[in-house]
Amino acid sequence: MENTPQRYLEKIREAKEKQLKELDLSNDWHTDNKEKLTEIPAEVFQLEWLEVLNLSGNQLRTLPEAIARLQQLTSLDLSGNQLRTLPEAIARLQQLTSLDLKGNQLRTLPEVIARLQQLTSLDLSVNELRTLPEAIARLQQLTSLNLRGNQLTTLPEVIARLQQLTSLDLNGNRLRTLPEAITRLQQLTSLNLSVNELRTLPEALTRLQQLTSLYLIHNRLRTLPEAIARLQQLTSLNLSFNQLTTLPEAIASLQQLTTLNLSHNPLMTLPEAIASLQQLTTLDLSYNQLTTLPEAIVSHQQLTTLNLSYNKLTTLPEAIASLQQLTTLNLWDNPIEKPPPEVVEKGIKAIKDYLRQIQVEGTDYLYEAKLLIVGEGGAGKTTLAKKIKDQNYQLREEDSTKGIEVILWGFPMENGREFQVNIWDFGGQEIYHATHQFFLTKRSLYTLVADTRKEDTDFYYWLNVVELLSDNSPLLIIKNEKQNRYREINELQLRGQFTNLKETLATNLATNRDLEQVLDKIKHYIKNLPHIGSPLPKTWVKVREALESDARNYISLDDYLKICQQNGFTQRNDKLQLSGYLHDLGVCLHFQEDALLNKTVILKPKWGTDAVYKVLDNEKVIRNLGSFTRSDLANIWYEDEYTTMHDELLRLMINFNLCYEIPRSQGKYIAPQLLSANQLSYNWDKTNNLILRYTYEFMPKGIISQFIVAIHELINEQQCVWKSGVVLSKDQTKAEVIEYYGKREIKIRVSGRHKRDFMTIVTHELDKIHDSYKRLKYNKLIPCNCVTCKDSQEPHFYSFEILRQFVADKQQGIQCQKSYQMVDVLGLIDDVMDRRELLKAEQQKSDDFLPNPSETRRENVVVTINNVIQPSKQENNFMTEPSKSEANSQPEVHKPSSQISPAERGIALAMALAVLIVFIVLVLYPRAMQGSTLAIIRFLAATFAGISGYLLTGSLGLEAHIPLSKTNIKATGAFAAFVLVLLLFFYGVPASENSDKPKPISDANTTITAIASIN
Repeated sequence: MENTPQRYLEKIREAKEKQLKELDLSNDWHTDNKEKLTEIPAEVFQLEWLEVLNLSGNQLRTLPEAIARLQQLTSLDLSGNQLRTLPEAIARLQQLTSLDLKGNQLRTLPEVIARLQQLTSLDLSVNELRTLPEAIARLQQLTSLNLRGNQLTTLPEVIARLQQLTSLDLNGNRLRTLPEAITRLQQLTSLNLSVNELRTLPEALTRLQQLTSLYLIHNRLRTLPEAIARLQQLTSLNLSFNQLTTLPEAIASLQQLTTLNLSHNPLMTLPEAIASLQQLTTLDLSYNQLTTLPEAIVSHQQLTTLNLSYNKLTTLPEAIASLQQLTTLNLWDNPIEKPPPEVVEKGIKAIKDYLRQIQVEGTDYLYEAKLLIVGEGGAGKTTLAKKIKDQNYQLREEDSTKGIEVILWGFPMENGREFQVNIWDFGGQEIYHATHQFFLTKRSLYTLVADTRKEDTDFYYWLNVVELLSDNSPLLIIKNEKQNRYREINELQLRGQFTNLKETLATNLATNRDLEQVLDKIKHYIKNLPHIGSPLPKTWVKVREALESDARNYISLDDYLKICQQNGFTQRNDKLQLSGYLHDLGVCLHFQEDALLNKTVILKPKWGTDAVYKVLDNEKVIRNLGSFTRSDLANIWYEDEYTTMHDELLRLMINFNLCYEIPRSQGKYIAPQLLSANQLSYNWDKTNNLILRYTYEFMPKGIISQFIVAIHELINEQQCVWKSGVVLSKDQTKAEVIEYYGKREIKIRVSGRHKRDFMTIVTHELDKIHDSYKRLKYNKLIPCNCVTCKDSQEPHFYSFEILRQFVADKQQGIQCQKSYQMVDVLGLIDDVMDRRELLKAEQQKSDDFLPNPSETRRENVVVTINNVIQPSKQENNFMTEPSKSEANSQPEVHKPSSQISPAERGIALAMALAVLIVFIVLVLYPRAMQGSTLAIIRFLAATFAGISGYLLTGSLGLEAHIPLSKTNIKATGAFAAFVLVLLLFFYGVPASENSDKPKPISDANTTITAIASIN
């Protein structure tokens, strides 16, 4: 190999000088292809004493005959190359015990491989094998055979002769049956048949008495045979991604089983027999249709991991609390009501504590909920709140609600208990919208009030806000028909988009018309909220009632703990679990993770919100564009109820991302939502910017304000910030982040030395904010880096999800819609993030689809990706100096053939067919015609062929193998097709001898003359 990279030569030289028995010339997936071997250096074959040779992760296409000189080799790793065949000479490596050929392009195995009589491990995974040679049966010492990821449809009977085989991996083939002879592999302990097409489990398998691991993932199994009980040594059984609806009772016989995976099946129940599996440590039942979990689950005392996610469970048996070894319990996406979701979200310890308290204290029920009233200012929200509490309330002119008003309302239930409702009336002014997100709690009932006299109610805005921030809590639209003004709402269309919209009701709050029906509906929906009537430990209900009757706005943590003690609590952790539960419900506020706020339990959240809005509504603070000091707060919070709580209230505002302290300006703060709406003037270098955009289906207000608070320490000179944007700076790099609310978009521009690293910081903070909204739908748009777009402020953008799909589908290039150039997909991703994070996610997807119990699974997936990607040379360190060659290089990639349009393909084929038909007709039915006429026909045929060649050559992907650009290849194809057809018509269709020739001119000259005359 010419120009062998120096690092390989140094390793070979070292092995030669030190007589090393091992030589590692391998690469991993992030090595540039240019740094990989395309052939084995001749110097390697001089190291005849080598015992271990690793050539994995290169670009070898052939294995030279000289490999036979390495007679001492016991281990040869050729994985992750591009080998299509093996030389006969490989048979002379008689000492070889391990041969790794995974991740190549082998379609057949040579018969001579059978001569490797010492071979114990053979890895042929991720190749293109359709059959196995009969000769493989002569590898009598083989203990491990890996055939995963090939195209086998059958196994030869002779495989049964591999009597020493202990591990057989057939994952990812096309097997529908197994030969009966497989029962003779009596030493087999591990068998992987995942991702095949098995519809039944062959009885023959049940006679493999030594099996300890059996993997049947992603087949088409509907039942298991009773004979499975014979596999007495089985410790691991994976049946995920099948079509099992029941399990046989015989499964109880698998007494050694420690791992059982039944995920992704339509199981509706579990047999009681499963309780007999006393050794189970891991049980995966995710993605089934289970509605209950049997109490027998308590029998699994060795269980450490239980996955019940994506089922239909509403309750957990109390017996789960007795599973002492259980450390991981996954209940994601179940409609769990007991324990309450707020407890479930805290994890296994919180669940166990809750269930333990239920068992010890008994249960009681809390009949309490929040009714939240939202809408535009002046719609009648406050009137509705007061009418709900007292229907005789007389309307009067009232100031618009400042922030939030809370009204208590109670009504009797059929069981004699009082139902307590906390009515939260939200201010409708713009200034309050961004802060609503902190108080719009889930598991509440929402009412949207609309004034029918006005057209200002933005139904889509409010319905989106509630859906996004309340976890899809139920909502009623209440039309306040002032002066009996009727207004129609397209309820059917709204229901189609918002599943939480229950009804649209109409009333006139001035006359109480239909108010009774509105109240009945509110009572109905609020009584039927999911958490109402959920069992709670009796001590929890007692403490909640004690706190409800406490007139104080807040109490110290010590006082709270004493109240708990007085009502039957004995353990501090249980007391804190209750305060966390009440905090999550929005009943009270207790920030346990905050060193200052954890010492206080705020019993009346309205007290805290009032204090916050006093700052945001303060004229001086507004006039100062959101700037305030501690002395300003002292003037704002002058009332006795706030006097001793300034620090706590300020921390509350910071926790809600409503303000931040200006760095190096102690005691000075900024509330970003009150900043100037005018964008500041500043200099911006538009050269070689890195640009990224986020677009939103619905954009909640306050994202940019939260971002400014989160990243305020990087604000450029602590001055370049306004209401909808900010300029950040760090280490000679600047980032501009602007929210365009009308376009539902956030745009980021980065300029300077370390663009990608700074972009990573910015997007990380934005993504954290996005993750706080459970249902937020948005797109991350990556800029094009083609020559046309690279320095443009308006480049073409690609959806990040589409780029991810291209990577998953092993497509290297994607077309820019501005320049029509092909650009490297991974190069686009590299510009804005470390591609290793993306590849980890894609690798995890591959692992999920092609599971393998061995360590080779991870390596195999990496090898598969290796052939597609060119990983970044940049390390994942902040502020690394970018390489100039990387900055200027523009990788040339090919357009996949699938990207040629149907119209282009049709034109090309039609032209080629026309040329062929004309040629056949002229050959079969020659006609007398003048030489000039024939010349014109020849020219037109050649032209049609040239156009056809131009279109079709561009779709072949030849630029991946030929060092020419796509344009040059298409031009060459056009020229070749033109000349070929011209010559074909010249020699295949000569001019008729009967044609009149005014003078003896050669056909060739006639053709040239005719062409010239046409031009």
